[in-house]
Amino acid sequence: MNSDHETRPVSKDAQTQYDSRNVGEAGKEAMTSSDELKSSGLKATLPRLRILKLFESASLRHMSADDIYRLLMQEGVDIGLATVYRVLTQFEQAGLLKRHHFEGGKAVFELSQGGHHDHLVCMQCGKVEEFYDSEIEQRQERIARDRGFALHEHSLYLYADCTKQDCPNKAAPRA
Repeated sequence: MNSDHETRPVSKDAQTQYDSRNVGEAGKEAMTSSDELKSSGLKATLPRLRILKLFESASLRHMSADDIYRLLMQEGVDIGLATVYRVLTQFEQAGLLKRHHFEGGKAVFELSQGGHHDHLVCMQCGKVEEFYDSEIEQRQERIARDRGFALHEHSLYLYADCTKQDCPNKAAPRA
C-alpha cells in the first residue's frame, strides 16, 4: 500500500452510495470494462480496469480522485493516488469520464454516458442532483441564437440550499 498518502475515510456520499452491483443492470446491454478501454484506445491495465469498475458499479455518479483512492484502499487494492489521478485524466481525454468542478473548484468525475443533464448542488453538504429540463435547454438555445451564437455545448450548475423539512444536512435557522 502507498503509505505516503494520508488515509482518510471515504466521503459520506461516496461510501453510502458505493456498492458492488454488476454493470449492465436495469436492462442495459453493457460492454465489458476491457472492451470499453480498448475501444477508447487504452490498454486494459489493472489500475484502469479497477477504476472504471468503481465508476460503473457505484450508485454515486460524481467522485473525486480522493474518493476513488479511498475506495480502492478499502478494497485492499494497491494503486497509488498519483496513478488514480493519471488514470482519471486518461479517461477524461478518452471521453470515458467528464470532469466537473463543484463546491470550491474541487474536481469530481462522472461516467460519460451520452445523455446531457445539468446539476443542482447543495451548498450545505455538497450533494449533487442531476436533472434535465427541456424548457431550460430550449431557452438556452434561443438565447445563444438571438445573440448570434451557435451553441456547441454547455453546462449548468445551480448552487442552492436544501429547503426540505426532513433534510439531514439542512443548516440551522439564522437568528
